[in-house]
Amino acid sequence: MRTKILGKTGLSVSALGFGAMRLRGLDQAEADRVVNHALDRGITYVDTAAEYGDSEEKLGKAISHRRSEYVLATKTQKRTYQEAMQEIEQSLRRLQTDYLDILQIHYVNYPHEYRDVKKADGALRAAEEMRAKGYVGHIGITGHRPELLTRWLQDYPFATVLFHLSMVQPFAKQELMPMAESLDVGMIAMKPISGPFLSKVKESLRYSAASSAHVVLSGMQSIAEVDFNIEALAQEVAAEERMALEEMAVGLDEHGCRRCNYCSCPLGIRIPDTLIPSRYREKFGLLEVGEELWQKSADHFAACMTYEPCREKPLCQQACPYHLPIQQEIRRAIDEKVM
Repeated sequence: MRTKILGKTGLSVSALGFGAMRLRGLDQAEADRVVNHALDRGITYVDTAAEYGDSEEKLGKAISHRRSEYVLATKTQKRTYQEAMQEIEQSLRRLQTDYLDILQIHYVNYPHEYRDVKKADGALRAAEEMRAKGYVGHIGITGHRPELLTRWLQDYPFATVLFHLSMVQPFAKQELMPMAESLDVGMIAMKPISGPFLSKVKESLRYSAASSAHVVLSGMQSIAEVDFNIEALAQEVAAEERMALEEMAVGLDEHGCRRCNYCSCPLGIRIPDTLIPSRYREKFGLLEVGEELWQKSADHFAACMTYEPCREKPLCQQACPYHLPIQQEIRRAIDEKVM
């Protein structure tokens, strides 16, 4: 497994990171097998969050006895000092460790959320206190809006930043990644196959790995997935292949969706899961589970066109911070008969 230095943290990390969110779908015995296999194969970056069900507990039981072998990152989505402190302490207990290499302020997508965590009684104060006491090594931030993350990296000395990066969500390349690189911030690129969607898995992993990101973070739930991902990223991406992958990705981001999840649909359309894979689906098709998710939304597409509260200005578009023409995208899907 290739390794890199994670920016100004100085931590040596594997180019492939183990995303532990999907452990909540496994029993403890299988979680033990999968995560220990990942460590045996050379993965040294493990990422979880307090919000990921029982993921932290399963990790603690599975690999806490091998604590010196991996860099451990978890997250708090709490915004106040007291709540964040309680959650960080809980994470330490669940993970059966006395230190976190990285504590990330999680899912910060709006300016008011950032202001909240930076208040005198905000979550950042809790993270800083735990760092001063030796329970936290470095403080990072995560979010789904790269232009805001770019701004916040300039405002506070975060050591790491976690963001989407895939063929269908390359937006971090525009401003965020150059800024992080200039500040020597550790870059962790998540969702290289956009959750369960992109069918050309190897190419998708290598697209993300061809960037300046230090870690490509992939959610894994089986030994087969671990082995596949490791083999996919075994070799560095050469210039010729990088150009081919960039060409493959041309136009796949025209939907414009960042998956900030501030839109909603009263009809049950999963808007990010509709927009983000839309162009990719037309060109390459989706993984089976991704196609099933698409169809759940597609069942409601026709109703979207006649839903009275959305006739003049769709509710989802009013909520979208990017003012995307969401209903127009859904109409396009109907017109193109790609359902």
